[in-house]
Amino acid sequence: MGPLIARLDSFVARRRAWILIGWIVVVAAAFPFFLRQYDHLTEGGWEVSGSQSLAAQEAISRSFPKGQGRSLMVVLRAQPDATPAGEIVAVERVKYAADRSPSFSLDRAAVLKAERELSVDGVAVVPLTARGIDSELIDSAVVVRDQLGSGEVNHGIQTYVTGKASLWAGLHDISRENIAEAERIGLPLVLLILLLVFGSLAAASLQAALAVVSVIITGAGIFFISQQIDMSVFSVSVATLIGIGVAVDYALFILARYRQERAGGASADTARQVALATSGKAVIFSGTTVVVSLASLWMTDSTLFHSIAIGTIMVVAVAVLAAIVLLPAMIVLLGERLVQEGPLRRAFAASWSRARRAIGMPKRSDFWSRWVASVMRHPLAVVLVVSTVLVAMAVPALFIKTGDPALTQFPADHEVSRGAELAAQQVGAGATGPVQLVATFNRGLATDPANRAATARMVEELRADPQVRAVERTQTSGSQALIVAIPRDAAEGDTQLALLDRVRSEIVPASELATVASVDAGGPTAAYADIVELVSSSMGRIIAFVLIFSFLTMLVLLRSIVLPLKAIVMNMLSIGAAYGVLVMVFQWGWLDGLLGLESLGRLNVIAIPVVMAVAFGLSMDYEVFLLSRIRERYELTGDNRLAVAEGLSASARTITSAALIMVCVFGAFAATSVPAIQQIGLGAAVAIALDATLVRLALVPAIMELMGRANWWLPDAIARLFPKRPEPKPQPQPSARP
Repeated sequence: MGPLIARLDSFVARRRAWILIGWIVVVAAAFPFFLRQYDHLTEGGWEVSGSQSLAAQEAISRSFPKGQGRSLMVVLRAQPDATPAGEIVAVERVKYAADRSPSFSLDRAAVLKAERELSVDGVAVVPLTARGIDSELIDSAVVVRDQLGSGEVNHGIQTYVTGKASLWAGLHDISRENIAEAERIGLPLVLLILLLVFGSLAAASLQAALAVVSVIITGAGIFFISQQIDMSVFSVSVATLIGIGVAVDYALFILARYRQERAGGASADTARQVALATSGKAVIFSGTTVVVSLASLWMTDSTLFHSIAIGTIMVVAVAVLAAIVLLPAMIVLLGERLVQEGPLRRAFAASWSRARRAIGMPKRSDFWSRWVASVMRHPLAVVLVVSTVLVAMAVPALFIKTGDPALTQFPADHEVSRGAELAAQQVGAGATGPVQLVATFNRGLATDPANRAATARMVEELRADPQVRAVERTQTSGSQALIVAIPRDAAEGDTQLALLDRVRSEIVPASELATVASVDAGGPTAAYADIVELVSSSMGRIIAFVLIFSFLTMLVLLRSIVLPLKAIVMNMLSIGAAYGVLVMVFQWGWLDGLLGLESLGRLNVIAIPVVMAVAFGLSMDYEVFLLSRIRERYELTGDNRLAVAEGLSASARTITSAALIMVCVFGAFAATSVPAIQQIGLGAAVAIALDATLVRLALVPAIMELMGRANWWLPDAIARLFPKRPEPKPQPQPSARP
């Protein structure tokens, strides 16, 4: 790869003007589409291929459109100044909005009923007739919400749009608001940290600009891809979260090495070439490991996770390309301004120097040298203590419960939450989450006497269940019958999940209906249970995929069997600890009321695989950067202890700064109001913080000291597959100044 990177550097130096113009043109062309990236995204994508819930959805959409009457409901509540004319107008607005949507309608009988209820009771719940599977209904619900202005008051009538489809449609708006809020918090924090680290406005602004460029180009890419395939709205949330962090980190790695080389006396051209050949190479491998980790989400057969994988892989690829092509061109252009410290940095450095002398703290270079020396003097003790801490933090992960149905994604005072509460008061909590049984008879029509009798006995068995409040009138269509059971409790709660489990595993298999028909149990709770089961069954494949391909990537970079295995084990420790923290915060409620965090009694089903893929990939960033620096020193010296000490001392400040930036970015997302985004942000922030401190600065050097030359063991059969490298020099060489 060395000659290739050298040619890339030469090309960038010669064609820097054209490269800059090219990037400006691409970003300018992408920006209008970036602003429209939400246009074709779906709030759905939760369906599980081959599941009972999807089979029931498709059958109901095809044959029983009235069976989805609770999928979207409009709640009308009269205000004190409401008039009879205003009540009529409000109901007609509902019909007009339904008629303009692709999947909903409202007949005249329902209109008259709603007008009567609103006039008599002051509140009317209007269920719309629906046709389509969940993704289609959710996207159509966006149209209805926009037309009616959910939560607004018109002509003295306050309108709320609720129901399963509306809940997920509402996430469209709240997700956009949360991303904008996180960007407003995160980007200024990142810029401030970069100013303190580099002391140069040019250097700090350049790295922040690369983050903005990566997010803009990725947003445009999402816009175009979403017109060809279904893409979830969550793809933007996670891609933005990761894109800001990795783009800044990759630029930081290269720019920090460039400044180190310049501080050591190298010319601008030589410093840039060394930075690209060392840190640039590490960035390529780091990006590869992140892409591998994120690609593991494809192992979960769901549009939701596929679209998150596409968005995040795209933003990482753009960030790597910007770091190794655009950044070097900008380095040539800005020159000395990237290494000159501004007055803010000089003032900060002088104040810090005085404070450090007052308390007897050693200089930074001395501090890291002393730190590494102390760790490597007592490696076994460090390994035992740090491993014990991480394992203790990971223990709560053994008690993970997944959950977070759609309604819990909204603040209690949000119009979606208020509408759902009003609807539950009027029609009952369980009415919004019915259990829908679709029976497809093996022979004859559903109205044949024997089939009708089997259906009637199933209805009686459901009515006898203590958690069933009512069973609606059975609908038939050809060889199919639809039985709708209304639970007593709210959708997706523990009691509804228990009811669904009994229906699927006990009531239906033991029934006469199961002997004459195939029966699929669907409904909101069933759809939720199926995706939980999908994620649970996919985690093994996700973990195996991540571990195997990350190991192979690290093997190519480090030419060692031991170091990739060590990196994988260390990363799994930090991720386990992050899961443990999530359980303590969001499941056990240890920090309720602090920083806007509230316990929900369980973790969001999205967060489990996403935190695994994101945290593992980003933790590998620091592992690759550190070990490539150590490998570089080992090839020069042939001394394992010296290579570890010099490599860590030279890269510790960069790793710490990069991790701090990433923690701030993820922390900003953890401060939002959507639990799924909160949990992904906090989980990734904790994993990275632990990885960059306890793992990277303590556990790694301690283990490498214990392993000695065995760190670099590579079987001859594998070594022959790689090009030969020069043998390490027998005498140690002085390290570059950190």
